[in-house]
Amino acid sequence: MKGLPVQLSNIGLQTPQGVCLLDAVTLAIPAGQRCAVVGPNGAGKSSLLGVISGRLAATAGVVKLGGSTELHVRHAQRALHLATVAQTEQVDLRLPVLDYVALGRVPHQGHCARQRHQEAVDQALALCDLQGFARRSLHTLSGGERQRAHLARALAQEPSVLLLDEPTNHLDLRARLELLDLVRGLGITVVAVLHELYLVPDFADEVVVLSKGRVFAQGQPKDALSAQVVERVFGMSLVQARHPDQDRELWFFEGLAA
Repeated sequence: MKGLPVQLSNIGLQTPQGVCLLDAVTLAIPAGQRCAVVGPNGAGKSSLLGVISGRLAATAGVVKLGGSTELHVRHAQRALHLATVAQTEQVDLRLPVLDYVALGRVPHQGHCARQRHQEAVDQALALCDLQGFARRSLHTLSGGERQRAHLARALAQEPSVLLLDEPTNHLDLRARLELLDLVRGLGITVVAVLHELYLVPDFADEVVVLSKGRVFAQGQPKDALSAQVVERVFGMSLVQARHPDQDRELWFFEGLAA
């Protein structure tokens, strides 16, 4: 799997009632880069992923995948390159994990040999450490195991661009770190909406901070999530400290005193 660049130019999105969800959003994500999208509730984060995926049609601007708008227009072609893990996956929980992960191969039907389909599924199960769960039904899995199954289904699709909408939602701390560590090692382009700001610095190459549908800040984590940005957008204070054993900073976020 190799990454594709993602470019958004002056993207706007309005509801049929005229409510503005995205306003003049422009960003460029190089191939293989991990971009975290953050912001308060209602900032437009999920809408942005919807536009990139093609699930939502922008009312203004252009989306390019790999430098071409064609992939954004043609759904079948786009599915060969882009996979999404949504906040809530609508799936029959009676399905065995193996069969569920194999659904990721649907866009490739007719494009490669049956053996390649099985290889891709096996590889996705291995990447997500689910080989021992292949015959188990989804409803028997824990929250973290089920989230890994959702990711494995997306990886079986062999995407160049992976979109994640709050992938750590409802996971305990260890499961959150393990899932993001897995994604970080994929080497493909990733755009992830993250709710927990403390997870961002170790995960993302680039951060986009949305506020009221607009890009409020953008850049490397240390720049896009400066103390001033965190206070103005999230109403929180940023506390940074050196790790006692490693050459890196620890980030803590806390509510501002009244």
